Amino acid sequence: MSAQYHQDKQQGDRSARSDADGTTRLSNLPVRSFVRREGRLTQAQQRALDELWPQFGIEYDGQPLDLHAVFQRDASTVVEIGFGNGESLAQCADDAPDTNFIGIEVHRPGVGHLLLEIERRELSNVRVMCHDAVEVLTNQLGLGTLAGLNLFFPDPWPKKRHHKRRIVQLPFLELGASRLKPGARLHVATDWENYAEHIFDKLEASPHFSNTVAGDDFNSASLARPDYRPPTKFERRGKRLGHSVWDFVYERTS
Repeated sequence: MSAQYHQDKQQGDRSARSDADGTTRLSNLPVRSFVRREGRLTQAQQRALDELWPQFGIEYDGQPLDLHAVFQRDASTVVEIGFGNGESLAQCADDAPDTNFIGIEVHRPGVGHLLLEIERRELSNVRVMCHDAVEVLTNQLGLGTLAGLNLFFPDPWPKKRHHKRRIVQLPFLELGASRLKPGARLHVATDWENYAEHIFDKLEASPHFSNTVAGDDFNSASLARPDYRPPTKFERRGKRLGHSVWDFVYERTS
C-alpha cells in the first residue's frame, strides 16, 4: 500500500457536469478514495505546521486561487495529488525552480514532512494544501490554469467491491482535463498491476487525453520512470520486493 495512498475524493459512481461559467460540478453523494488516518506528528512536523504553514500552506476556502498572488510570480503550475511524505515533490521543485508546484495531501504528518523539506531546501516554488483534492480542483483552480497534474501511487483499493473508490475514473479525468492547459500532461504512476490496467482503460476511454506512448495495452503503453520523477520512498521499498511500476503520461487534447 502506497505512502501516497490517502488520495482525495474519488468520483466513482458520480457524474460531472459543467455549468455555464465553466465550473465543473459533481452530482450525487461523494465516494471518498481516502481514509483519514492522522498518525502521530513528530515534534518537528508539529513545529512545521505551526511555523511554516502560514508561509507555505494554502487554506481551503472554496474560492478561486490567484496563482500569481500565491507565488508572487507568473510561472507554469503543476499540481500533485497525494504527495505522501513530500520528498519526491520537494525534489521535483528543487530540480525545476522555474515551475510552481502545489501539493495536496490529507495526511498531516506528510504535510509537516514536506514543509520541513521546503525549509531544508530553501524552496520558494512550493505551496501545500491539506484538503480533498477534488474540491480543490473544482472550486479553487480555474479552467486551463495548470501545466501538469501528477498522481503518483494512489491507493489501488485492490478489493473489487472497493474499485469504485479508485480516484482514476472518467469523471475525475474530465475534471482534471478541464483544469489543464491544452497540451499539458497528466502523469499517473502505480505499482499495482490490476490498477495499471484500470488506469490505462480509463485514460483510453477519455476523450480528453492522448497517450504520449504508442501501445495497445497497459504494459506497452506505459513508460519506465521518467528522469524528472524522483522515486518515492514507497517505490524504492516496492522495488526491493520485486514490484513493477507503470508510469502513464497523457496529454490533454480537448
